[in-house]
Amino acid sequence: MVVSYKRLWKLLIDKDMKKKDLVEKAHISSYTLNKLNRGDNVTTETLVKICRALDCSFDDIMEVVPEPAEKKSENEGSVGDT
Repeated sequence: MVVSYKRLWKLLIDKDMKKKDLVEKAHISSYTLNKLNRGDNVTTETLVKICRALDCSFDDIMEVVPEPAEKKSENEGSVGDT
């Protein structure tokens, strides 16, 4: 499973905010914003800061989506298979 932050980017559009505005309002670093852009893991504390700044919940900014089929098959054929 992979986390998608597409909901966050849509919410920013709906609120007429730029990513720079989110950095300032949520008190997160540009490095953290880059991690969100790449879909990398961020701390729960960071997600809470974003939710407080945007007055929303986790479901409003992220969702867990299945991994693409090709990645799954690569991972299934690793350690332990003989």
